[in-house]
Amino acid sequence: MDYLIYTERLNYLLHQIERGRVSSPYEVAEKYDCSERTVRRMINHLRAAGHEIRYCRKRLRYYIAESL
Repeated sequence: MDYLIYTERLNYLLHQIERGRVSSPYEVAEKYDCSERTVRRMINHLRAAGHEIRYCRKRLRYYIAESL
């Protein structure tokens, strides 16, 4: 995957997480035709970039934690 496509996917993934539309790595992997491990790496990349991404087991969704 080249850098431009990866960056576009990261931005789209972040946007979807912000809107509460990402429930599992499997769901995203199906959309992007990649592995769940790749999706987890993308989420970790976003976390390393400073985004406070968490997973809510009750709602079964990823979300952006608000910093106080």
